Amino acid sequence: MFETLGRLAYRRRRVFLALTGLFVIGAAVWGTGVFGSLANGGFESPDSEAAEAVRTVEQTVGRDGSDVIALYRSPGKTVADPDFRQAVEAHLNGLPAGEVVRTGTFWSTNSPVFVSKDQHSTYAVLTLAGADPEERLEAFHRIEDALKRAPAGLDLRLGGEIAVFEEVNVQTERDIVRAETISLPIVLVLLVIVFGGLVAASLPLFVGGLAILGAFVLLRAMTTFTEVSVFSINLVTMIGLGLAIDYALFIVTRFREQLAAGDDVETALVTTMATAGRTVAFSGITVGVAITSLVLFPVMFLKSMAYGGAAAVLVAMVAALTALPALLAVLGHRVNKLRIPGLGRSKPSEGHHGAWYRLAHSVMRRPIRYVVVLVPLVLVLGIPFLRAELGGVDHRALPVGAESRTVTETLQSDFAGAGGSNVQVAVRFDASVEEATAQQSLAPYLQRLKGLPDVDAVRVNGYEDGVASVVVHTRYTAQELPARDVVKAVRGVEPPADAAVLVGGETAVVLDLLDVMGDRAPWMIGLIVVITFLLLFLAFGSVVLPAKALLMNVLSLAASFGAMVWIFQDGHLSGLLDFTPAGFLDATNPVLLFAVLFGLSMDYEVFLLSRIREEYDRTGDNTQAVALGLQRTGGIITSAALLLIIVVGAFSTSGIVFVKMIGVGLVIAIALDATVVRALLVPATMRLLGKANWWAPAPLARWWQRHGFREVESPRPASDEREPVNV
Repeated sequence: MFETLGRLAYRRRRVFLALTGLFVIGAAVWGTGVFGSLANGGFESPDSEAAEAVRTVEQTVGRDGSDVIALYRSPGKTVADPDFRQAVEAHLNGLPAGEVVRTGTFWSTNSPVFVSKDQHSTYAVLTLAGADPEERLEAFHRIEDALKRAPAGLDLRLGGEIAVFEEVNVQTERDIVRAETISLPIVLVLLVIVFGGLVAASLPLFVGGLAILGAFVLLRAMTTFTEVSVFSINLVTMIGLGLAIDYALFIVTRFREQLAAGDDVETALVTTMATAGRTVAFSGITVGVAITSLVLFPVMFLKSMAYGGAAAVLVAMVAALTALPALLAVLGHRVNKLRIPGLGRSKPSEGHHGAWYRLAHSVMRRPIRYVVVLVPLVLVLGIPFLRAELGGVDHRALPVGAESRTVTETLQSDFAGAGGSNVQVAVRFDASVEEATAQQSLAPYLQRLKGLPDVDAVRVNGYEDGVASVVVHTRYTAQELPARDVVKAVRGVEPPADAAVLVGGETAVVLDLLDVMGDRAPWMIGLIVVITFLLLFLAFGSVVLPAKALLMNVLSLAASFGAMVWIFQDGHLSGLLDFTPAGFLDATNPVLLFAVLFGLSMDYEVFLLSRIREEYDRTGDNTQAVALGLQRTGGIITSAALLLIIVVGAFSTSGIVFVKMIGVGLVIAIALDATVVRALLVPATMRLLGKANWWAPAPLARWWQRHGFREVESPRPASDEREPVNV
């Protein structure tokens, strides 16, 4: 199959490249419009009790959301000054009609909550028109110019849910530009160092550009029938560029290796596709399966990450297997042009006696020592994850100084009673219950709510169509752990007679999200493990190697998760990384990181084991195969890992904390995986297992001999020679 693809790419290279050119033009024109089609939020489970409570209230009583909070301050006047009131009301009355459904101010409510402690600030709460956050964001854009024109003599800042969404959108686009500005020049320099020439170094970036543009096209197509989160763009850029560079590095390196061995261009390309191309295909499928598993969660944010990640992996793989071989066919030996003197050259003898070969033999002379020392060390790094606390996203996800974050912090610190959070309760009475009877049943229920610990106030926000909207206020902010106890207590209160109660609000959303994550995570993990196991068996004909690979992945994942808790939950390195620790991890991040990291770890595992299997089929000597396999791939894996670290590490500069967390988590896991795991633990464990590495039950072994995917068609019989294991 892959030999045929290689020949086709060589003989139809101009057709492949012409089609690639047309695709690039279409993607640049249409695909880049994806930014205007993406949704915001999506961190809640739409089928949860919390989500149903909000829908029930909105469909009956109506929305009463704080879409935009306009915070006004006068250094010289107090809120009691008539000029202050006149300026604020004139500003609000000047907003375009029809876009603002409701406005609440100190003067319309007479509530002291709207006045700051020093009397010099007040705020207005705006509820915008629109059935969903996207429509309300569009309404915000239509009033934005008028809203941002501060009244004379007043300082104005904007916050609230929609203002946060807008700021997140702007920050996301800014982060992507900054990440690419940081990473691309460094990646180009490193590629020149790795390949020793400008032509070869440019090819991975060519594939990376195709991957990102292609993923944009697929994402925009998806937005026509489902919601896709704006944060998926970050993953597309990270994974698309990173994996495209990895895959191109594998293929270009093997192609140049075959040319150096004396093959003509067509033979070199066919051999490259039969070996490195096959590895890229298996790697892409494995990574894609791991990331796609996120669709098991009924959370728009995670589904969007699955869509974006899978799209990026798919296009990176396809581009590396079609457009890149066609370009190599056109270039031929010119792939080595524009060499930089002194770079990219290796000694002829290095293939069998290089540094990686010597390292492998050094490890395999003392395999037990390496396993006994390194495995506990990596597990110790993961210990902090045992005390992980999971929560939701709040204003601290934005950088310090962000306008909407500043508004929230000002309300919490300067306005008595404006802090804390609300629990939204929807009380739906049976259709047969009259309103007067419902009101009578509601009164004792409200008293029971008022008697709960840490409940400061209870009020009825409206009654319509048999539904009462009840608001329970607590002094704790929505993300504080005691607020969860309040929600649990509210859910435990006996409802009114002939009524059903749904409890929502920001804290309830987090609780329901944690329940969903706990229910679905085992299914996601099981799916990834089973499919990965099957794919690795198809690739290598062993049931031992897939099991070992899964265990190796657990080690790197454990260490990365432990580091996430130590850094982002405990706040270590917060000054260096420029973020505010919230005391918990975003609940979606562990499963997201698990899917992405599992896939990326298998990327290097497949590449290393493919070359080891190739050498084992050729020599039948397990120890020699491991040493030669590591020699052939160690430098490439390290280079690929370094390049991927640069790409994803650039996102650690993001102003959005959970994007920063993804970047940092990936950097730690990739660095650990490519060094400690692949370079040390894999040779050590494969030496200890010996010929058992390649074992499979007889029926499966016979099946694989007939149908499995191998890189050498006529393997030499495996040697029975066994070497002593030195401790």
